[in-house]
This record gives sequence, structure tokens and C-alpha cells, in this order.
Amino acid sequence: MDVIQKIGHNEIVERTIPVLITWHYGKSRLCGDFRALDNYTNADRYPIPRIPHAFDKLEKAKYITKMDCMKGFHKNGFKPNSMKLLRIICHMGIYEYTRIPFGIKNAPAHFQRMMETIFQEGISEGWMVVYIDDIST
Repeated sequence: MDVIQKIGHNEIVERTIPVLITWHYGKSRLCGDFRALDNYTNADRYPIPRIPHAFDKLEKAKYITKMDCMKGFHKNGFKPNSMKLLRIICHMGIYEYTRIPFGIKNAPAHFQRMMETIFQEGISEGWMVVYIDDIST
């Protein structure tokens, strides 16, 4: 599954510069700076759980298991006509995302909604907590 693909040089592209985020443990992630696009995006107001509230739900658990959906955002696609809005330019050429990238306004809310739909039974029975791409049971 390719998350990003190179496109031709003749394409019209808004200037979106990639941002390389590096964590303290050395791992890096390429993100587009889509703040200009966010200004024209209707906000998805789906509620993201507060972390203290999630911990409260797990406080009586005898055992806790935590799973992380690695690259979870990248498992989701979007409408093909949106791809042209999610392009980045760098010294190697022009690229566009083919899957939902990190750094767009509504990605967390979209992913939270999807995860809560998938794990609805465990959440409603109270033995599972979902926080975006982290699952605790």
C-alpha cells in the first residue's frame, strides 16, 4: 500500500512544503503542512476522548493490554478528487498522498469515529477504550 506517489512536473500545485518530524527516540515522520487547506475545511466535531477519562475507565481492571494501530491513518483512503489538494513539493519532485496523511485537520476525528464504530461492542460493554489509534482492554 503506497501512501504517497510521485506525479508529473506539469501538474499545477499549491506550494505545500513537507515537514520532517523527528522524535527523541530517533524515528522520523514526513508530514505536509496543510494549515492553509485547514482554513477551508469544515471541522469534523466528532469528540476525541480525554486521556484522564480513558484512564478512569480502566482503573478497576486487573490486567490491561494496549495495542497501537501502526500507521492507522494510512490505512484509510479518501475521494480521488481530494488527492490534488494533498500534494507536497520537495527537491525530489512533486508528490501526492494516496491515503489519509498525518497533519490534516479532520484525520483524528475521522479515525476516532471509525475505530469506535469497529469496536462499538467492547466500548459499550465497558471493557475497551479507544483513543484514536490506541486500543486498551
